[in-house]
Amino acid sequence: MEKANTGCISRPSRKRKLPEQGNDMISLDELGEDLLERVLSWLPTSTFFRLSCVCKRWKSVADSESFKLACSRIPSRDPWFFMVDPNINQSVVFNSAERSWKKLNHPPFLLRNTNSDSIPVAASGGLVCFRSMSGDYIVCNPVTGSCRELPPVVSVSQEGSLHAIAMSAYSNYRGAYKLVLVSGDLPKLSFKVYNSSADCWEEEIMLMRKNDDCHEFDSNDDDDAVYFLSKGGNVVATNMQRSPSKQYSSVITLKDGEEIVYFLSFSGTVVACNLTHKYFTEYPRLLPVFSEYSIDVVECKGEMFVVVLSEFFESASLRVWRFDEKTKTWNQVAAMPPAMSHEFYGKKVDINCVGAGNQIFICLSSAELCSYVLCDFVTSEWHELPKCSVNGESLEFMSAFSFEPRIEAAV
Repeated sequence: MEKANTGCISRPSRKRKLPEQGNDMISLDELGEDLLERVLSWLPTSTFFRLSCVCKRWKSVADSESFKLACSRIPSRDPWFFMVDPNINQSVVFNSAERSWKKLNHPPFLLRNTNSDSIPVAASGGLVCFRSMSGDYIVCNPVTGSCRELPPVVSVSQEGSLHAIAMSAYSNYRGAYKLVLVSGDLPKLSFKVYNSSADCWEEEIMLMRKNDDCHEFDSNDDDDAVYFLSKGGNVVATNMQRSPSKQYSSVITLKDGEEIVYFLSFSGTVVACNLTHKYFTEYPRLLPVFSEYSIDVVECKGEMFVVVLSEFFESASLRVWRFDEKTKTWNQVAAMPPAMSHEFYGKKVDINCVGAGNQIFICLSSAELCSYVLCDFVTSEWHELPKCSVNGESLEFMSAFSFEPRIEAAV
C-alpha cells in the first residue's frame, strides 16, 4: 500500500498582493488644477505656510484666487486663539486643533509708529480688529498679515463712555463684516455700525430702555464706585477694573433674526442691546454688589454665557452661567472641578475669557500666577494648557480673542 503524501498542500496565499506599479495609484501630479485645489483646501491651516515650499505647482496653487475660493467652501476650521499682551508687539496664537503655541509674523502695518500702540479689541470669522490709542480701527487677517485701516469714526456720542466693540463677519472670502460700537451713559445708550460693504460708518442710533426692564437705574450707578472691606482685609471697589485689551469686552449674537450685543457695565451687570429693535435691557446681578469676584461674557454657538470666578467658604469657584429669558434667572451650565479652582483662592485672580463653538478659553492672571484653561461645557471637560514658550522664551498673556484661521479672509 502506498503511503499518502503528507507533504504540504499548496494553497493560494491569503496575503493581499501589492498592485503592480502604475495600477490603482494616482499621483497628486495627475490631478487637475481644480481637484488639486479642493484636496489641498482641506489641509489644516498651519500647513498652508509650507505649501509654497513643496514645488512650483503647489506654490502657484497657494497664490491663486481660485484656491482661496476653494478654502472658503470649507464649513469651519478649528479655532485659533490670538493672545494679547500690550507690552508684546508680536502675534502669538494657540492652535486648538494641535494644542500648541505658534508665533505668526506680526503684520508690518501694525509695526508702523502710528499703529504700534494698537491692541486687539474684537474678532470674528478669520479677522481680528485692532484699536489704536487715538481711537483708529484696523482690521487684520493674522494668518496672511493683510490689514485695512477703517475710515475715522466721525461722531460716536460725544457724551458718555465707549462701552462695547463687537465684530460680526458674514463672508470671509468677500470681506463682508461689520463693527459695532456701543457708547453713552446708562440709561442713555447709542450704537454706531461700520459696514465693510459700503466702507463707511452708518448713522448713530439711540437705544431705548425696554419697557418690561424692571431694573431701576441710578444716575450714579456707573460713575461712583462703592468701596468695601473683603474677608481678606483688602479694600475692594464695586466698579469694574478691566485690562486695556478687555476694556470693551463684548459679544454679538444672531438669534431668530435679532442681533444682540452684550457687554459688562462698569458696575458689573450684563447689558443686552438689541440692535434689530433698538432697545436695551440690564440683566439681574449674579452675585451681590458687595461680593468680590471676576466676571466676563462669552459667545458660544450663538448664545451668550457668563463666566464668574468667586470666593466662598475659604475656596474659589469658577462657573459658567446662562440667562433664561423666560424665567429671568441665571442657570449654571458648567463648573470647574473644585480641585482645580481651589488653586486660585486668595490670589486676587482676574479672568478674561473668549468662546469658540463649545469651548471657552480662560486666561487667569494675577501677581502670583498666570494660567490658561480650555473648557468644553458640553462634555464638562476642563484642561489646563501648557505654558507658552516661543523660541525658548516664556511668555505670559492677559487675554485672548478667538478667530478661524482662514487664508481667504479678506479685509
